[in-house]
Amino acid sequence: MAKDVIIACDFAGRQQTLEFLDLFAGGRKPFVKIGMELFYAEGPDIVREIKRRGHPIFLDLKLHDIPNTVKKAMRVLSSLDVDICNVHAAGTIDMMRAALEGLTRPDGTRPLLIAVTQLTSTSEERMQNELLIGAGIGETIVKYAQNAREAGLDGVVCSPLEAAMVKDACGPDFLAITPGIRFADAAADDQVRITTPARAREIGSDYIVVGRPVTAAADPVAAYQRCLKEFLNQ
Repeated sequence: MAKDVIIACDFAGRQQTLEFLDLFAGGRKPFVKIGMELFYAEGPDIVREIKRRGHPIFLDLKLHDIPNTVKKAMRVLSSLDVDICNVHAAGTIDMMRAALEGLTRPDGTRPLLIAVTQLTSTSEERMQNELLIGAGIGETIVKYAQNAREAGLDGVVCSPLEAAMVKDACGPDFLAITPGIRFADAAADDQVRITTPARAREIGSDYIVVGRPVTAAADPVAAYQRCLKEFLNQ
């Protein structure tokens, strides 16, 4: 898959989501992220509807449970024809291997599977003081990425600030999917480890995930096109 901009459709329900996607009718079909809020509100039908409209989908549910439970849940998700699924890397190598096994269909096909390392709202201080992880945040993220690679996953979610070190540790083909993207003239909101689309491209992000800078913009289509220009040079 080529590099792309993924819009985080973190809306409360179906109507708001589809009205937003209607803004892009007749043009480029954005890659979209469906997260927990929308999926829990609308269930698998919203995934099917957005897929019918021609959008690639990153289903961002961050599974994290015992290996057998994650395997069975991924077996269910494998039928939704999404393009990317994810788990939490903190669930261990065994859990990630089970997720991969459950996601792989009988014919051998499957979506890309990636692992969340540390959320972009987590600072090193909080990670160490609240989660009692003594290593630095960069070292922790690299280790989680190496575990994901060992489990057979395709890449990780990390902040763009760690994309280069993930690539160095896991190879250029190991995907770095990076939220925490803000325009240079925008507010950080609740994100801590952030950068711009252009800088994310320079650092080595394969996909950037952009939410409020596009969805809350006065002109979401123009904001999306700005992301494409800065990240993909198009």
